[in-house]
Amino acid sequence: MLIKTGLTGVTIALALTAALALTALGAALRLRARYRQLTRALQASTLRLEQLQTAFERFAPEDIVEEVIRRGAVRRHATRREVTVLFVDIIGFTGLSEELAPERIVELLNGYFRVVSQVVTAHRGRVAKFIGDGVMATFGAPEPNPWQALDATRAALAIKRGLHEYNAQLAALALPPIEVGVGVHKGPAVAGVIGSDELAEYTVIGDTVNTAARLEGLSHDPPFPVLISEAVQRELDERFAVRSLPAATVKGRTAPVELYAVDGYDESRAHGLP
Repeated sequence: MLIKTGLTGVTIALALTAALALTALGAALRLRARYRQLTRALQASTLRLEQLQTAFERFAPEDIVEEVIRRGAVRRHATRREVTVLFVDIIGFTGLSEELAPERIVELLNGYFRVVSQVVTAHRGRVAKFIGDGVMATFGAPEPNPWQALDATRAALAIKRGLHEYNAQLAALALPPIEVGVGVHKGPAVAGVIGSDELAEYTVIGDTVNTAARLEGLSHDPPFPVLISEAVQRELDERFAVRSLPAATVKGRTAPVELYAVDGYDESRAHGLP
């Protein structure tokens, strides 16, 4: 009787142990499945955040985007700094827009903006905004750049070359070629996040921006040169083919602006220059 009772007790204990083990195993499996589910959700959220950050960086500098992510908002602030501003604009765009269907205009503009944006980025610049068929690009903001005038001038020439190649693509699409005016000026400006609670943007404002836009407007006569100011010309070296032009009076300035045309750039003469 004692042996039978002991065996019964052992059997019950083993059964309880097995039941507890199975329960623990089930809990562990459920916990592992939940962990995997949370890991997948976290990875998906991280990927989505990276995609949003990448998309947002198309519209604002990286440090501004990181501040928005960190704080959930962005401070409206600005600083005064030395910048070089480049303006590009399609010559005779009004006539083109009247001749072509809206879909064809959009097709032409998208390719044009792509060429300009890629060139600006490749030369350490940033596209600040699209203004109709015009493009405003900045060099030296938000990141400081001691070679900003050289980079902006090289970008201006590269834009001309890139659009010459783009015109061949337009011809294949039965679209008319485009010619652009380009103006570059360097000087002090206010750079930062400016706007209201509802809408804000990172931009550069001031007389330097206005003067660059005026120079671009003066470049609309054949042979459509890249026009730069004296402030930019002083920064260039022997690699650039620069010629002096008569000074011009521009809106918003009392004194005439010294003008220069940049006809080319010789990379073979770099010799360790930036």
